[in-house]
Amino acid sequence: MTHCILIGAPVDEGQRRPGCLMGPAAYRVAGLAGTLTALGHTVEDLGDVTPDAPGSETCPNPAIHHLPEMVAWTRALRAAAEAAMPQGMPIFMGGDHALALGTVAGVAAHAARSGRPQFVIWLDAHSDFHTFRTTTSGNIHGTPMAYANGLAGFDPLPPFPTPIPGENICMFGIRSVDPAEHQAMQSSSIIVNDMRVLDEQGIVAPLRSFLERVKAEDGMLHVSLDVDFLDPSIAPAVGTTVPGGTTFREAHLVMELLHESGLVTSLDLVELNPFLDDRGRTAKLMVDLVGSLMGRKVFDRPTRSF
Repeated sequence: MTHCILIGAPVDEGQRRPGCLMGPAAYRVAGLAGTLTALGHTVEDLGDVTPDAPGSETCPNPAIHHLPEMVAWTRALRAAAEAAMPQGMPIFMGGDHALALGTVAGVAAHAARSGRPQFVIWLDAHSDFHTFRTTTSGNIHGTPMAYANGLAGFDPLPPFPTPIPGENICMFGIRSVDPAEHQAMQSSSIIVNDMRVLDEQGIVAPLRSFLERVKAEDGMLHVSLDVDFLDPSIAPAVGTTVPGGTTFREAHLVMELLHESGLVTSLDLVELNPFLDDRGRTAKLMVDLVGSLMGRKVFDRPTRSF
């Protein structure tokens, strides 16, 4: 069984719609720790990360907002991830997706010290492949994968510790990519399994193909699960809804396959905005998905009131 380390990351500054800072509390109320212990895992809740006071960092793009706050969050979350990785499997409870600037950097630094390659599965409607220079919205939650891939344009953040090669990144279920992101991704070797690919090939074949590479290279696998990976009809508590997301069963199948692989070493849960939820519906679904990732079987599914 796994020692699960819960780390709250109440990041709200990576986008403009308030509410994601309540995410860690919502996961706790929705029973994340209890779900994990019921499956036989041990759980340690380290509480919420608290960043240092923001500095005065700036960048040339005037659209960027809350940069000093995000620099502070990135440093704090990288340190938290590096400290947690040797102890067990960290589960970062967000918070918007900008938190991955720090979490992915931290787990990748640990992988490099361990002499193992870092892999990432990005379960998201968006590619999040902008840099601080290319974003027009100024929302930093749209930048983490470009940072992890080692692209330039992230001053004043330090360079990503060991950039993750594109072939070690699998974007799964994306369906909203800006032109600048699309152009940058065409120059990379990132594996893109968008919803067209999943419609044509199904969930299993593309995911297993990537997981076989992770296993063959003895890689460490970070999973970053965004609420908008799911269709908004089943997961309304997100400020960046895009129609055509994964269904309840498709999402659980992804989690079940990840569990069966035995390869997942760290996890982000991001973009949950409880202010937009319906009786905790989305928070409960996300916790249920973590249950599948950590070993719950189809016939163990609890009865729901909706």
